[in-house]
Amino acid sequence: MDGWSAGVNHVFMATSADSTKTLVLTRSDVIALLPMADCIAAVEAAFAQDAAGRAIPAGVLGTHVSDGGFHMKTAGLLGRPSYFAAKINANFPANPGRSGLPTIQGVLVLFDATNGAPLAIMDSAEITRLRTAAASAVAAKHLALDGASSLTVCGCGLQARAHLEAFRVVRPVDRVFAYDLDAKRAHAFAEDVRHLLDIDVSVVPSIRAGSIQSAMIVTCTPSQTPVLGLDDVAPGAFVAAVGADSEHKQEIDVGLMAAAVVVVDVLRQCATIGDLHHALEAGVMTESGVRADLASVVAGTGVGRKNDREIVVFDSTGTALEDVAAAAIVYGRAMANGAGVQIDLSR
Repeated sequence: MDGWSAGVNHVFMATSADSTKTLVLTRSDVIALLPMADCIAAVEAAFAQDAAGRAIPAGVLGTHVSDGGFHMKTAGLLGRPSYFAAKINANFPANPGRSGLPTIQGVLVLFDATNGAPLAIMDSAEITRLRTAAASAVAAKHLALDGASSLTVCGCGLQARAHLEAFRVVRPVDRVFAYDLDAKRAHAFAEDVRHLLDIDVSVVPSIRAGSIQSAMIVTCTPSQTPVLGLDDVAPGAFVAAVGADSEHKQEIDVGLMAAAVVVVDVLRQCATIGDLHHALEAGVMTESGVRADLASVVAGTGVGRKNDREIVVFDSTGTALEDVAAAAIVYGRAMANGAGVQIDLSR
């Protein structure tokens, strides 16, 4: 059994990609087929596969339009079977208030990487929600302090809930601080968490009020100016910087980037559109100053945290490596359970 199959065989048994039809899967299908813990396991296995040279390099393309934009990300995993995924997301932050539509909408197409057959078309918003938080959780598993139990979340939308769920898989989170520019959103998040998870959640008036006393911090905002600086973070903290997925977005002050240990999801991508991009542009960091990428840390070939006082920033711009890992799980389980609707695109 190859590395990819071995890495996820406890999550699902790989299904032979021999169908002549394409499976269509809705958001509810994805939710039913992919629990967070399994998504974390699949994403971690995919990063290990990437470190071993058994991945199709990730690609990204972005187009800006009025009030939003479109992003396409691609990647593949080689094994038995081999998969390639192409995901197109539309990102329109004003949608919820203006039209009642979600901020993120899109589709993911999963292909057989050996013959090009389109295996499945599925909702990408839920895949994105799950795999983004799963990647942060993989980073926290390897880079946060052992036993870290306090978490500050900056930006209390869908990713806040997903990240809390994911971090609880890898760390014993029992205290949460919530901050959002929209205090009503922060309070709504806190009430949801208290009701669903029975966790102590405090809404704080500033990010620093929570972050300075937290072992783990997640920033998941659309901000174009820094929201977290060096004075806001205690020694030993782990920061998952999730929001910067275009060259115009920035969450982490360049002073914090320069002082911290920086681990990236994809170096080339972070240098172009992540918080690393701004540190490079300001001249306070060079690419050689990045300690490692997540794939090498997961594989044990790269060095992550060296001591308990280092501040570690995980610059997460989002890679389709995570998408293909999650989509492969969904597809395999859908085929095994008869979920979704099969169509013949060639007719």
